[in-house]
Amino acid sequence: MALISCRDLCLAYEGRIAVSSLSFDVLKGDYICIVGENGSGKSTLIKALLGLKKPVGGEIIYSDGLKKNEIGYLPQQTPAQKDFPAGVGEVVLSGCRGAPFHTRAEKRAAAENMELLGITELKNACYRELSGGQQQRVLLARALCATKKLLLLDEPVTGLDPLVSAELYRLIQRLNDGGVTVIMVSHDVDCAIERAKKILHLQTVPLFWGSACDYADSETGRRFMGEDGND
Repeated sequence: MALISCRDLCLAYEGRIAVSSLSFDVLKGDYICIVGENGSGKSTLIKALLGLKKPVGGEIIYSDGLKKNEIGYLPQQTPAQKDFPAGVGEVVLSGCRGAPFHTRAEKRAAAENMELLGITELKNACYRELSGGQQQRVLLARALCATKKLLLLDEPVTGLDPLVSAELYRLIQRLNDGGVTVIMVSHDVDCAIERAKKILHLQTVPLFWGSACDYADSETGRRFMGEDGND
């Protein structure tokens, strides 16, 4: 059974249609990368899956026991967010649904997620004083406090150097291998093909939906990667 099913979905952004005629299923254990040019509706789709944006047509169906508040979300960071003056432990705990009053179980889960992502020693550090890679680990731990089922990641490696990006990708892969379903917006098509199980390519309408292997061999994939000599 699908965790999420989109049926003939239509979404708008600032008064214009951003996504239309979109139908696909998210299955348990999937690792899906959403690719496409800027303005193709990728982030709009993520917000709709989170329940933050209402479809103007079609429907999003949550099933297999998934609730909207059980989806972990790692958004694109703004300069203001990077300068957030809170402790690491506070930021991670803020992902728990019991905020601001946390149970022992939530505090234990936060500690376990910090250990999983290798940031336990940063618990008392100030978030804004961390490196970009450390901040993304903190935000990923925060997202995991909200879910053990599904992570939505919007450009998680933007602004990170290649080595830090590669390490974050390895962490995401490890989470997926452990049973967490991943949906990630990415401009890194090579990484998407290498790591993802499925690719959704948007350009208002879906240009491709299927396996990463099939995408690499498709006309859409070759054109987007500039391999057909027409770019």
